[in-house]
Amino acid sequence: MGEKLPRLSGKEVIKILSKVGFKPIRQRGSHVFLTNDNPNNKKTTVVPLHKEIDKGTLLEIIRQWGLKKEEFIELIKWDYLFFV
Repeated sequence: MGEKLPRLSGKEVIKILSKVGFKPIRQRGSHVFLTNDNPNNKKTTVVPLHKEIDKGTLLEIIRQWGLKKEEFIELIKWDYLFFV
């Protein structure tokens, strides 16, 4: 059984996504639209700027990003160890 997803805010998710090449392109209300710069595999995702993102919403963002839950958790650990 894998680890649980931590509770993250929208700003924390954007910070993690920006470390792997996603950049904010626009904002509409409390939702930030991010895209990557890879022309061969262009991806766009939307992150709500909530204090705490629901588990289902976070899982959908991870899926849109093309990662597995375990890979995302490793990125969070890596981010915590080296950037905090």
